[in-house]
Amino acid sequence: MRTTQCQKPSGWLGKFIVWNMNSRHSRLTDWGLSHIAMKHQDWVLDVGCGGGRTISKLSAIASTGKVFGIDFSDVSVSVARKLNARSIAEGRVDVREASVSKLPFEANTFDLVTAIETHFWWPDLPAGLREIFRVLKPQGTLVLIAEIYKGAPTRTAKLAEKVIPLSGMKLLTPDEHRSLLVEAAYTDVQIITEAKRGWLCGIGRKASA
Repeated sequence: MRTTQCQKPSGWLGKFIVWNMNSRHSRLTDWGLSHIAMKHQDWVLDVGCGGGRTISKLSAIASTGKVFGIDFSDVSVSVARKLNARSIAEGRVDVREASVSKLPFEANTFDLVTAIETHFWWPDLPAGLREIFRVLKPQGTLVLIAEIYKGAPTRTAKLAEKVIPLSGMKLLTPDEHRSLLVEAAYTDVQIITEAKRGWLCGIGRKASA
């Protein structure tokens, strides 16, 4: 798969892109997170944390829990650590350089895993979903949030569908998202779309042991 600045930011341009993503994805993130309930004591993982804006949102809610972020871009990790420096110093946030393909956590660790504007770049999407499933606690929740999906009635989606072969992205329909989650053993699967904006939120849970 071709590496792009959106997939793995690097250098000075990567820093600019990461800060831009923090701003541009904020409303999308709020919309996606509005479909789930978080508890103050939750342990949360943000996969593909980018510049760390989502981490700060999550840590404000999980005030007595802990929020971890991982990204395989060292630039993203650096920016996320800077943005969340105070919470890191307080021991409430931890940001690491890692890949969804091999998460550096024990099984059954997290109450919630979020993945925002990232899953369509994963090298092996089904394997990534299974790896997240491994680190979720029984009854834990995964939330996938994206500002674009295949078949969305927006100009951005239609343009993306034309350039996907060049970008390496895996743009999926809502039904394809549902199938992937079900095949990875998630239950209570929900696929929520905001058609006018082209947004998608996929939710799946790990059944009780």
